Amino acid sequence: MANLNAYGLSATIWTENLKRAHRVAHQIKSGIIWVNCWLLRDLRTPFGGMKQSGVGREGGWEALQFFTETKNVCIKL
Repeated sequence: MANLNAYGLSATIWTENLKRAHRVAHQIKSGIIWVNCWLLRDLRTPFGGMKQSGVGREGGWEALQFFTETKNVCIKL
C-alpha cells in the first residue's frame, strides 16, 4: 500500500522486529526511511525522494555525483 502513491520522499516504519524493519524498508520505494523515529537525520547522509518527490540526492557523497558532469577527452598524438 505504501508504494501505490505517486510520491516517495520519506516513510516511517514502527516495529520491534529488526529483521522485519529491514525487509519492509527494502521494499518501500522512498528516498529516506525512518525506523522507530521520525525526522532524525545526519546531514552527512543523502536526502531526496523517489518517483514524483524529486530527482537526485542532497548531502553525502551522492550529492557530488548529482552536481558533477563527467567528460571524456581522448587525444592521440
